[in-house]
Amino acid sequence: MNHEPFNLFGQVALVTGASRGLGKYMANALAGAGAFLAITSRDKNRVDAVKNDFYSYSREVTCLEMDVRSQASIEAAVEETIDAHGRIDILVNNAGCNRRKPALDVTWDDWNTILETNLRGTFFVAQAVARHMIREGYGRIINIGSLTSVAGYAGLGPYCASKGGVKQLTMSLADEWGRHGITVNCIAPGWFKTALNEALYDNKSWVRTLKSRIPLGRPGRQTDLDGAVVFLASESSRYITGQTLLVDGGFSTQSIRALPAD
Repeated sequence: MNHEPFNLFGQVALVTGASRGLGKYMANALAGAGAFLAITSRDKNRVDAVKNDFYSYSREVTCLEMDVRSQASIEAAVEETIDAHGRIDILVNNAGCNRRKPALDVTWDDWNTILETNLRGTFFVAQAVARHMIREGYGRIINIGSLTSVAGYAGLGPYCASKGGVKQLTMSLADEWGRHGITVNCIAPGWFKTALNEALYDNKSWVRTLKSRIPLGRPGRQTDLDGAVVFLASESSRYITGQTLLVDGGFSTQSIRALPAD
């Protein structure tokens, strides 16, 4: 097999929420495939602090402040990326948040914070980047969903709504922007330990239950998203758009059996 279609050498990848967790993992994968990076966080100090971690892969790393709840902040960061690199070939729309609560305890502010970050933010980052991609006639947009894009779980009402929306948004944008040479796809990770859920992993009983419900027998590891993100960012996926790719070790095959909340 010719592996050249997976080569991202010289392409520019903007990754939001890249200072830690899944965003950092995926930025590392893209850099390892040859892409130049523009990485963002709501607090620029966070991406500045991890910048050196990417240099073993990428010769160019630009650190930017972006608050996806602010349209002005989104547009400023996208313009800074264009100024620094001349274009954006790949967008990984990763920035997100969550607040775990029973539905009866969810506040107005909880709902707004989660939906504004995970869904509205995803749309307006994609919009700002697509304006430039349309001029170039090329682009790869990868939105980050979740298992909750395809299944609902107790205690995650706003989060489920936001990530289900990301899946639907992905299909809509794929339909609209395909004629401009832009593909729009969604990666839906399964159970990976991140800052959003690390407290759950302190519960050994919960972890045993989790493992028993994953056909591959373990939660996701740092590098388990590498193939998916590089594939969807590359020429290898040129005829794939509007799709949601579950990277979950098979957990979604048993999605009707929800995990306990704690």
